[in-house]
This record gives sequence, C-alpha cells and structure tokens, in this order.
Amino acid sequence: MKAADRIGPIIGKLKRRYPDATCALNHDNALQLLVATILSAQCTDARVNLVTKDLFQRYRNAEDYANAQPERLQEEIKPTGFFRNKTKSILGMAKALVERHGGQVPRTMEELVKLPGVGRKTANVVLGTAFGLNEGVVVDTHVSRIARRLKLTRQTDPVKIEQDLMRLIPRKDWTVFSHMLIHHGRQICDARKPKCEVCPINSLCPSSTV
Repeated sequence: MKAADRIGPIIGKLKRRYPDATCALNHDNALQLLVATILSAQCTDARVNLVTKDLFQRYRNAEDYANAQPERLQEEIKPTGFFRNKTKSILGMAKALVERHGGQVPRTMEELVKLPGVGRKTANVVLGTAFGLNEGVVVDTHVSRIARRLKLTRQTDPVKIEQDLMRLIPRKDWTVFSHMLIHHGRQICDARKPKCEVCPINSLCPSSTV
C-alpha cells in the first residue's frame, strides 16, 4: 500500500493506542512551554520537568526572564545541558517578547521563529500545544525515525520530513500525530530494538519484523 493509503489507518490505530497523547513537558501557559521546549534540546523531557518545577516558581513572566542574571540562570538550568547557549536563547527570547510583543508569546509561525533561540520545531510545539493551532508537524528524533520506518518519507532533514508529513496527514491531526509518534517511540518503536510483535501498526509498517 502507498503511504497515502496507509496514513488514515495508521492514525486511527495510533489514536486508539494513545488516546491521551499530549506534550510531555509540564507547563501552565505558552511562555512556560516555550522555555521548556528551548530547554528540551538534547535533554529528556523528564529532566526538563525537574528543572522547570522550581524555575517556573522564580520566573513568572517574560520580564522576569529578561531581567534574569545570566550566571544565576545558567546554574538553574545547568542539569539540562548546553546551559550557556540555552541561557542566551532564553534571555534573548524574553527580551524580544518584552520589546516587540508586550511580554506575550505571539501566535504566528512568522513571529515565533524571529525570536532568538526559536526554530520551526519549537514554534510548532508552542502553536500546536499551547494555542491549538495546526501550523506544522513537530519533527523530533522519534518522529523522524518512525516516519522513515513507516516509509512516510525518505528524507533525513527535519524540514523536508515535515513537508512530506504535512502533505500526507490531514491538517487537523498535525499536532496530535507528533505526540502519538513520540509516545510510540518511547514505548514501542525503540531506536535499537523496536517491539514489532506488540506494535499496533505492524501490519501497516513496511519495516515490521512480524
């Protein structure tokens, strides 16, 4: 079956397997999600959640981050790794929010990707999860790996993978599809040893060993 013929059944089976699939980063608002997503680069969501539990108590709004002492913020986010670059991104992002957007997180892709430290993937996370806007498909390592295993794309570049997925997947499912593949990657479709025998979409996967 062609990818276009398989995508509907794939989405249907994943929805039944992961009915509550959502973003694993803890947050109460768009700013918190934006900060958490920046921190999640090369870091597990679980570790980010440990760090943000205290961080979100200290920094309540964009002004708080914009006025933060770089050295202190570095120490506070150090467990997430690459803390110098992440500090620079968070400070730059927060100052841009204060100066250009009245301290509020913008709701468009065009405005979000102009913020320091914010690329298309981060913008997609915020738009889809915080605002319920399907502007694109989040392509992380799980989505990239599983999309290729399912032969939904042959690309390796995240931007090109996203373009292929956006052409295949109904727009209303762009956000939830990413969440479901991330859950699927963590629970079943492991990078080294995928559990094909218990996979709910093994009959639709050209890479299945079953």
